[in-house]
Amino acid sequence: MASILLKGGVVIDTDPSPTVLGVSDVLVQDGLIAAVGPDLPGGPGTEVIDASGTFVLPGFVDTHRHTWQAGLRAILPDSTLPVYLEQILYGIAPRFDPRDVHAGVLSGALECLDTGITTLLDWSHIQLTPAHTDANVEALKASGIRSVFGYAYGGRDSLDAMAAEARRVHREHFADDPRSMAIAAFGPEISAERGTAEWRLARELDLPVTAHMGGHGSESAEQGLAILEREGLLSHPATYVHANFYTDDAFKRIAANGGSVSVTPTSETMLNIGYPPTGRARAAGIPTSLSVDTVTTGPGDMFSVMRAAYMFERVRPDEAGMGFTTRDVLRMATIEGAETLGLADITGSLRPGKQADLIMLRADTLGMASAHDPIAAVVLSADTSSVDTVLVGGRIVKRAGRLLHHDLPAVLAAIAESAARVAQ
Repeated sequence: MASILLKGGVVIDTDPSPTVLGVSDVLVQDGLIAAVGPDLPGGPGTEVIDASGTFVLPGFVDTHRHTWQAGLRAILPDSTLPVYLEQILYGIAPRFDPRDVHAGVLSGALECLDTGITTLLDWSHIQLTPAHTDANVEALKASGIRSVFGYAYGGRDSLDAMAAEARRVHREHFADDPRSMAIAAFGPEISAERGTAEWRLARELDLPVTAHMGGHGSESAEQGLAILEREGLLSHPATYVHANFYTDDAFKRIAANGGSVSVTPTSETMLNIGYPPTGRARAAGIPTSLSVDTVTTGPGDMFSVMRAAYMFERVRPDEAGMGFTTRDVLRMATIEGAETLGLADITGSLRPGKQADLIMLRADTLGMASAHDPIAAVVLSADTSSVDTVLVGGRIVKRAGRLLHHDLPAVLAAIAESAARVAQ
């Protein structure tokens, strides 16, 4: 892989906390970050990209998105979680065939790249048949995004059938890349029997768990956590999505067992799931990340999510969130997201040796010009139009505002055709 030198941008690193390094260069060799600093030499054959007039930083990490729903954008505004479950999961989802899954996942993953998200946990609960699953995985890999496939079994057969199919998916698609798969668990709040089976399966396959837990009310949140504790499963690596109703004590128990949290501030408020637990989770020492969740109800970009997280935390009662800063929210969108997914040694910051997952945001536009604090400008002023260039593993996937490597008219035609069919 050719060397690339991003030259002369204002560089922002994120680990251990977001810091503006000033005008610097980023050297990429063999897909990895080789060096960060001023006036770096490129060497023979190095491609030099002029980064002047941009902010250069790690790509965003989305730790929970139902990517297959890309063709259902804005279908359910002004709604609630019960309506979402009834109309999307129980109504429209059964109409999806593998072609629809492929179209939605490919379009959704490319949307991520287009908006600066370079790492994605695809929380996929559209696995109605093995063909659905294979189409989903194929689309993720074809997109070029760094992904973790959150496998949620969709069949209605026995728990033994669930385990057998998960083993097949792991064996056929992820045996050589185990950190690219997780078990997306429905239980134990929804079903204690299935939930504990999912956790044990994850332990067997040495995969992390990502689960919607803590968002169904205080009593349900405590009961689900108690089940995991009773069964000796709480110590298994897990991300708790929509952890809105956990008490501070519950967060301490999650932290003590190495858990993480994914906050979806747009859907959690728009679907009336609950108030985002951002500050409370982080106060317990839990890696706390950001995610889009679904475009059926809200926006699909990290800029919108960062702003929502920042604003909801800052207006907590009794000024409890006033210590939350733009640096905190950028950390959540980058290295803390990587920590949540167990990928902090791979991505999320500019440490030499990590994968070169990088974005360049235009800072020379009317909406970004003369920014006194680049980090605040990224969080509060930038938007999807700011994303100029995107690299994943040192591969340029977007340049000068245009996605590369895909026939976008064909992608858009496929998602439009699918959307018209499944939502009729």
